[in-house]
Amino acid sequence: MASETKTTTDHDEIRSWVEAHGGRPATAHGTGGDNAGVLSIEFSGVSGGARQKGLEIIGWDDWFDKFDEADLAFLYQEHQSDGSDSRFCRIIRR
Repeated sequence: MASETKTTTDHDEIRSWVEAHGGRPATAHGTGGDNAGVLSIEFSGVSGGARQKGLEIIGWDDWFDKFDEADLAFLYQEHQSDGSDSRFCRIIRR
């Protein structure tokens, strides 16, 4: 099975994929002031907690506001080349 990536800006598609893979919307701690800063996705149980990774969990509304404002897109992978589930994702410029 080939591993292929997909790119989307659709909020429902992003949220669905992230939540199905155990992720939560996050921002890099201390980068946003009163607004969301550098966006990220935090996956529970992967490499420690959000704080240890320098992330702050935020709500989807704030995450998507920043996502749209910064003209970003979400790159993700459903499966690895061996067919196993993948958590690979990146937030990229459109």
